Amino acid sequence: MTKKNKELSPEQREELLRTLEARFEKNMHRHIGLEWAKVQAKIEANTEKLWSLNEMEGTGGEPDVVGHDKKTGEYIFYDCSPESPKGRRSVCYDRKALESRKKHKPENNAIDMATAMGIELLTEDQYRELQKLENFDMKTSSWVQTPANIRKLGGAIFCDCRYDTVFVYHNGAESYYAARGFRGSLGV
Repeated sequence: MTKKNKELSPEQREELLRTLEARFEKNMHRHIGLEWAKVQAKIEANTEKLWSLNEMEGTGGEPDVVGHDKKTGEYIFYDCSPESPKGRRSVCYDRKALESRKKHKPENNAIDMATAMGIELLTEDQYRELQKLENFDMKTSSWVQTPANIRKLGGAIFCDCRYDTVFVYHNGAESYYAARGFRGSLGV
């Protein structure tokens, strides 16, 4: 599979759908009242979104349904891995931050990675909603969408959960750490 065509083989599609269904059934508290058959029909009708879900899965995000937007009809997936997805850590916030580093540049940045995957970084509000389902990022942290006024001044924000509380912090957007990645959202 190449990233250009954004298509999965029939085998990859089936394997991903089995994984998503098993996760959906195991974690019903994340999507009370929703039915897998309806979610699966939406996923199968949109191969590009299926590809994005595969990218989320392949980078350790463990995507799962966390809601249904009644206005758009979309099912909302968030990364539900216990800690920030392993395949998306050690990245700075965005391309501008990456280019500003003179030494020891990380391999990538959160915004470009999310865009390439066809997903968006969680907002602070979405992150807080995710934490109401169960505790995530108890050892790691995740970049979240940063307001333009903060980014303009060189900063970026990230969140984690400690002491049963969601904390929002700031850092220079060019910073990166082995324990910081990002979580994404995708509407299907």
